[in-house]
Amino acid sequence: MLAIVKSTALFGLTGQVVQVEVDVSNGLPSFDLVGLPDMACRESRDRVRAAMKNSGFEFPARRITVNLAPADLRKEGPLYDLPIAVGILVATGQLEQSAVDRYVFLGELSLNGQVRGVAGVLPNVLAAREQDLRAVVVPRDNAAEAALAREVEVYPVESLGQLTRFLRGEEQISPYEVDPLLLLNRGGNGADMADVRGQAAVRRALEVAAAGGHNLLMIGPPGSGKTMLARRLPGILPDLTFEEALEITKIYSLAGLLKPGEPLVTQRPFRSPHHSASAVGLIGGGRHPRPGEISLAHHGVLFLDELPEFHRDVLEALRQPLEDGVVTISRVSGAVTYPASLMLVAAANPCPCGFLGDPARECTCTPYQVQRYLGRISGPLLDRIDIHLEVPRVDYEDLAGREPGEPSSEIKKRVERARNIQRQRFGPGGTSCNARMTPAQVRRFCSLSREARSLLASVFRRLNLSARSHDRMLKVARTIADLEGSEVIEAAHLAEAVQYRSLEARYWPG
Repeated sequence: MLAIVKSTALFGLTGQVVQVEVDVSNGLPSFDLVGLPDMACRESRDRVRAAMKNSGFEFPARRITVNLAPADLRKEGPLYDLPIAVGILVATGQLEQSAVDRYVFLGELSLNGQVRGVAGVLPNVLAAREQDLRAVVVPRDNAAEAALAREVEVYPVESLGQLTRFLRGEEQISPYEVDPLLLLNRGGNGADMADVRGQAAVRRALEVAAAGGHNLLMIGPPGSGKTMLARRLPGILPDLTFEEALEITKIYSLAGLLKPGEPLVTQRPFRSPHHSASAVGLIGGGRHPRPGEISLAHHGVLFLDELPEFHRDVLEALRQPLEDGVVTISRVSGAVTYPASLMLVAAANPCPCGFLGDPARECTCTPYQVQRYLGRISGPLLDRIDIHLEVPRVDYEDLAGREPGEPSSEIKKRVERARNIQRQRFGPGGTSCNARMTPAQVRRFCSLSREARSLLASVFRRLNLSARSHDRMLKVARTIADLEGSEVIEAAHLAEAVQYRSLEARYWPG
């Protein structure tokens, strides 16, 4: 007898419906699984057999053939355990085909018949919704995550026996519901900018970067507070909208990084990979492409400490995602695109020993060593970083002072006001912040006063700026003007933006 049960499969973050076709026929006892399953999927044969027997169901001593269609799409993971078990129950007459037709099934089975949680439930449920399938059976551990997909009935189950009683009409299972707004409001406060002593110019630059979504490079000696400042940047960024939180949660669900009891990512991500990370680890990829650190930092901050210590190929791989806001991984089987709209925050020492230009300690590096060290950061990558900032050593008077710094909550209010101006300027569904403006938008929205225009012409020739650097400087100036509530970019706004590009001529001359 033939049974057909629905499930889903993912290729990147996009998915499609999988027909789990189960045929039980006369012949020598066997269990064949076809349809391009991976190793975890192949092992479902043993899990399903033990789970059915230990749940009190009949497992047929006959020839069982399971086809996961379409056969040219790779099936990964243990989430097909549950639909395979349900298919066998239907094929052997222990369940009616009509009872399972409206449902999509996802879940791993333990040997005692319990249904375990799996990774990637949210993008799988969204894929089912796109195919107009509105009823999904998932493990109870994944119910809150799955319920984030609106207009879908999510039925949580704990065991194969409970699911069978539900499909027979012997037990009621109510659709699981969550309040996304309540989940968003559960986000806690992170590290506070009030902990930072001194560094007024650096704090101002971080505020500008947060207000416009600009990439940032900090250069300074060890112990000057570069990492401390970077870790406080997410606390002054605007709160996530539900749509942004859902995009991040899809990526984290696929990567299996959702924390227990937290079905929705409510805080902007802060990712800080070690400088030994490979290009695949940072950008994403592998034989079967998975999201990398740059996608896990989507709508958040990617912090690269000790930037020159990263491998050159890793740094160069950042160029395209920083420009486009997405990363595309191409393989023979197809191309996978992951979102990568983020703020890059990088930190570096000015030389190998770290004390070039430091007033308290003498640098021991030769000019050649300094040039070779900073030369690991290429010009095209520097061009994509809007703000270059020197972080000086903190004075003792600032460290010993009892006066707390300005808290993140106050800075965040100014940042949100500037972002609201930008949202009104660009309209819904378009550019999200100044850093994402297209060249046409730069010409349209970055209107300069006469003094600012004269200053820009002088700076362009003196600093030998590229066209990309010119546009990025205007974007930063536009953000500074937004913070001041000015429609026109004045000379003072542009002068501050120019100051944030001055280190390039000092550390990377020529």
